[in-house]
Amino acid sequence: MSIVTKTGDQGTTGLMYNRRVSKCHPRVEAYGCVDELNAAIGLARATGEDDFVRDNLLAIQKDLVILMGELATAVEDLPRYVKDGFILVMPEMTAKLDKLVQEIESQKVSFKGWATPGATVHSAALDVARTVCRRAERRVCALHEAGQLHNAGIIIYLNRLADLLWLFARWTETKKATD
Repeated sequence: MSIVTKTGDQGTTGLMYNRRVSKCHPRVEAYGCVDELNAAIGLARATGEDDFVRDNLLAIQKDLVILMGELATAVEDLPRYVKDGFILVMPEMTAKLDKLVQEIESQKVSFKGWATPGATVHSAALDVARTVCRRAERRVCALHEAGQLHNAGIIIYLNRLADLLWLFARWTETKKATD
């Protein structure tokens, strides 16, 4: 089967369960931004040298696949999605991020006020991922405000993830400065 299906040639795309919507539908905007976030995190992971950050970024990328699947499913199809064995974003996923935030904050991470991205290639990649995460969060909030988001926990997850990406960037800068 070819990647070229031509089904999107008229400006529509498929959600889960064959629902067709415009490629600029708020749901597509939301999961599209999360897809960009996943790619940005992949770049940050590829530029990292520390296994602690790289391993945690990989785990986050796997969680983002779960998140994208949920966003790519119309609210009315979510019962079927769950029945078919797909996982929804759960508070435990955010709790893992909270634990990482606490772990990093317990270390001597130096930052004061606004950070200027670019101290290292890796921290800059993490800051790009953070800003893409904030955009994804805004798109998911728009979906929520339109009454098209079943699980507001997705907003919490993305909010926490952006905070964590900021901390990862500052942590890598601090580590580099002390090496």
